[in-house]
Amino acid sequence: MNIKKDITIYDLAQKLNLSTSTISRALNDNPIINKRTRKTVQETARELGYRHNTFASNLRKQKTNTIGVIVHELNSNFITSVLAGIEKVTTAAGYDLIIAHSSENHEKEVANALNFFHKRVDGVLASLSFTTHNLDHFTPFGERGVPVVFFDRVEENHDSTHVIIDNHKCGYQATKHLIEQGCKRIVLVTASLQRNVYEQRHSGYMDALRDNGIPYNKHLVLIKDLSEQCGIDAAMEIMHMDPMPDGAFITNDFTAAVCMHTLKENGLNIPGDIAVVGFNNDAIGKIVHPKLSTINYPGTDMGEVAARNLIGYLNGASELHQTKTIIVRSELIVRESSLRAESPVAVPATTGVL
Repeated sequence: MNIKKDITIYDLAQKLNLSTSTISRALNDNPIINKRTRKTVQETARELGYRHNTFASNLRKQKTNTIGVIVHELNSNFITSVLAGIEKVTTAAGYDLIIAHSSENHEKEVANALNFFHKRVDGVLASLSFTTHNLDHFTPFGERGVPVVFFDRVEENHDSTHVIIDNHKCGYQATKHLIEQGCKRIVLVTASLQRNVYEQRHSGYMDALRDNGIPYNKHLVLIKDLSEQCGIDAAMEIMHMDPMPDGAFITNDFTAAVCMHTLKENGLNIPGDIAVVGFNNDAIGKIVHPKLSTINYPGTDMGEVAARNLIGYLNGASELHQTKTIIVRSELIVRESSLRAESPVAVPATTGVL
């Protein structure tokens, strides 16, 4: 198989007997070149299969017009919605995206960051893996003036801009709602407390129990990976607890849906025997029966906010790290899975900037 070599502006110049500068200007539709010549050059370029060398052009400008996005997984409705929000903003601003995922692995996240650094991305948006224990791999970007904005899973003690929801308040509201429904023995199913999102939801859970006179019981906190199997395992553990919990706050909707399904298969009534609240407001929550109460986590909004801030840094509209913490609005949505008594449909959580 013969592979054709790329057509260059030198080939066009030779064919049309024009200077390379005239060819370049004509291809860029520069009005300094007369309309007829521009049309001839552009038509010839199309006929010969000329491709503009964006990479070389960007290197000359010291800009690649690309933004790197590091996420902890791709198989997630939440992450999909975040990426949709990011793409909407970056496309409008003229940037391309390179997306990488860490598979919840620190070493892979480090490799992704290094790859982005060598690809000379103009900025980075990142959500940390379960096992990430330091942010040293992002230091080279700061040293070169390349902005990094963290979202969702962040290291809040780090001097960086991050976009989050008020996870503590959401955890508090979900637990308080269950208490208001008459639950007194509430199990929390969550993930690694090393990550801010799960540690703060756990903290909110503890504070809601304390404020309502319910002792904290570490045996009612199940630390898992929030997978499908996790939902099954959590249901089996719940059923073997004595006494069995009468409420469950599960910090992922898919896991909550699987857990509810397993409980129902084993003869339990929801919310009669155990009331359940999930987290994220994924589409599955509206399909399962009973419909799942949840925390609305607006991924699209989070993606848009994170991308707008990054673009703001790149366009010089704001200084790097000028705004440290941006909190995106979230709310409790009450549906049948937790509703034992009269309750409002939604309780707004915090929105704003710290």
